[in-house]
Amino acid sequence: MKIGEVAERSGLPAKTIRYYEDIALVTPKRGGNGYRRFAETDLHKLTFLGRARSLGFSIEDCRNLLALYDDRSRASADVKAIAQGHLARIESKLAELEAMRATLTHLVHECAGDQRSFCPILSDLAAGIEQDAD
Repeated sequence: MKIGEVAERSGLPAKTIRYYEDIALVTPKRGGNGYRRFAETDLHKLTFLGRARSLGFSIEDCRNLLALYDDRSRASADVKAIAQGHLARIESKLAELEAMRATLTHLVHECAGDQRSFCPILSDLAAGIEQDAD
C-alpha cells in the first residue's frame, strides 16, 4: 500500500505516518522508485498507534506498548503497569482541572460584572505582583 491508502485505512494523516516512520515506530519498505510500501502489519501498527494516541498515551508509552504487543512472551503485568501509569497521570490532570474549575467558578461568582472597575478576577490574577515589585 502507498501512504495515501494506509492513511485512509488507518485514519491517520500522512504527515503523522511520516513522523511515526521518522521516529522508527513503523518501518515501511521502499520500492525501487523510493516510494514507501506499507504492508498489512504496518497498517495494524498504525491503527494500534492511532488508538493508543487517542487514549492519550505518550509516544514512549506507544513504543513500549508496541514492543509488548509484538512480544508473544510478554507479561500482561507489563502492559498493565504502562496503562496504570498513564491513568495516574490522567487522574492527576483531572484533579488539577477540577481545582482550576473551582477557583474560576468562585471568581466568576464573586465578580459583579457591572460598570465598576473593581474585579475579583483581576485581583486574584494580580495577587502577589505588588509584593514582588517592592
